[in-house]
Amino acid sequence: MELLKTREELQSWVNNRSSRPRALVPTMGALHQGHASLIDAAVKLVDSGDVLTTIFVNPTQFGPNEDFASYPRRLEADLTLCESHGSTAVFAPEAHHIYDSNSSVSIHESKLSRRWCGASRPGHFDGVCTVVAKLFLLAQPNTAVFGEKDFQQLAVIQRLTRDLNFPVEIVGCPTVREADGLAMSSRNTYLSEEERAAAPILHRTLRSVANDISRGKFPSPEVAREEIIERISSETLARIDYVDVVDSDSLEPLDSFDNHLPRLLAAVFFGNIRLIDNVGAPQSIR
Repeated sequence: MELLKTREELQSWVNNRSSRPRALVPTMGALHQGHASLIDAAVKLVDSGDVLTTIFVNPTQFGPNEDFASYPRRLEADLTLCESHGSTAVFAPEAHHIYDSNSSVSIHESKLSRRWCGASRPGHFDGVCTVVAKLFLLAQPNTAVFGEKDFQQLAVIQRLTRDLNFPVEIVGCPTVREADGLAMSSRNTYLSEEERAAAPILHRTLRSVANDISRGKFPSPEVAREEIIERISSETLARIDYVDVVDSDSLEPLDSFDNHLPRLLAAVFFGNIRLIDNVGAPQSIR
């Protein structure tokens, strides 16, 4: 496995292997088994081709009061995981190899990013879109793999790829969870013991309500949403950022379940740590 640290090293590597299919797995490091599952999926997608994993804590997707400075950085451990799961190369640049000092161009998605994480974290998806576009241009992948844990981000990247005509297939992979259902996340390590014990209520509630939707228990998405809010709010350590029931394809909030595949989205604070999760539900039985 090769370690690439500059744009020039990456471009040379790409040029020397231009005839091989390539899958890209963008990450911000602090890798866990969720990331490992993305690398595993990429290896299968390209068969005997190359898997390029990127490790870059992207400053432009963090707000001024967010955890950019303290975001965990564990490059040596990350490299070991990448190699053990079949990455051909890792691109781990410093910020100045991605952004020039006087950068003045960014990419703005205007529809899918308006709500939820986009509203809670202004500018976040501009940073995501810009860095992903840069990685597509630098790495020239055939395929890029992203996790479904951040369902809104996956939808935004799919829209970015479609609207800017990037010749990249976007593949979403299921969320990998701890034994108690908590979605694996680099931020889970920030939770106190009490917060960690409380956090599984997020997935437990979404899964339960999704099952109830499939059984036709709720007359409307709004009633289902209120049920999610009530159940999560019963945990004193939980503070809800947002909860919504949306169409899985358009991400538009639903007025009814008819002819839709619902997706339940939520972001919840446990102490100062903001966790996101989502669960899909089949159409309700009418």
